[in-house]
Amino acid sequence: MEKSISSVQHATTILVTGAHGQLGQTIEELYSKNDVNLEFVFVSKEKLDITLKGQVKSFFKSNKFDYCINCAAYTNVEQAEKTPEIAYKINAEAVKNLAEVCKNSNTVLIHISTDYVFDGEKSGPYTITDLPNPINEYGKSKLLGEQYIQSTIEKYFIIRTSWLYSKKYGKNFYKSILEKAKIEYELFITDEQIGCPTNTVNLSGFIYQIIVSQNNSFGIYHFSDKKAVTWYGFAEQILIENDVLKNIKLVKSNNYRTFARRPKNSIL
Repeated sequence: MEKSISSVQHATTILVTGAHGQLGQTIEELYSKNDVNLEFVFVSKEKLDITLKGQVKSFFKSNKFDYCINCAAYTNVEQAEKTPEIAYKINAEAVKNLAEVCKNSNTVLIHISTDYVFDGEKSGPYTITDLPNPINEYGKSKLLGEQYIQSTIEKYFIIRTSWLYSKKYGKNFYKSILEKAKIEYELFITDEQIGCPTNTVNLSGFIYQIIVSQNNSFGIYHFSDKKAVTWYGFAEQILIENDVLKNIKLVKSNNYRTFARRPKNSIL
């Protein structure tokens, strides 16, 4: 439930955009009611359309925020390749709107980015010093959003994460595998890509610690869960964890083809 924050005296006020997404919902579940010194305002596109700069300016003028966690993103990698203008509008131009308004409001911007800013050709894990080189329109739109932030505002955290999933919220690989396991006997899963599946619970905790510790070491961060696996390996873990592997024939597939190119190595 959204509250007016004008009457809150000493709380740290936090705006969360993209509230209906898997990360936004996880943050709300874990932290919105558990800390008397934090006051959250969760907004979906219906409440605040961040692609409309005038609306963003007006919203920030009516409310004082110490932090803005931007969980809003266009994440349909395949569709972004076919209609890139939608991806750029949400992942880049809207991020620029937020960065400009956050700067004028002295609000710290915490922005969620992606492993897809890299080309996946590196043999080891990507670090924050590696140069981005996205190979699809989704990755390019997310990188442009990062660049807008860096050129606009000083108080920011760009958090790149990989293979994000929630066991409860949204559409993601974890939930899709379990849904398919209910109706299919064989699952064909690629083993051509490797990355670190990252639970929204853990990413939420990382963001929470940034805020409560009053971290002022601004810049780019990489956050993912530690274990690197292929999509096949991740699917296997999911089926084992839910005790349904015995009912399914899991098949490694090298025929996974998509319209958008995808990085083979997404380890951060």
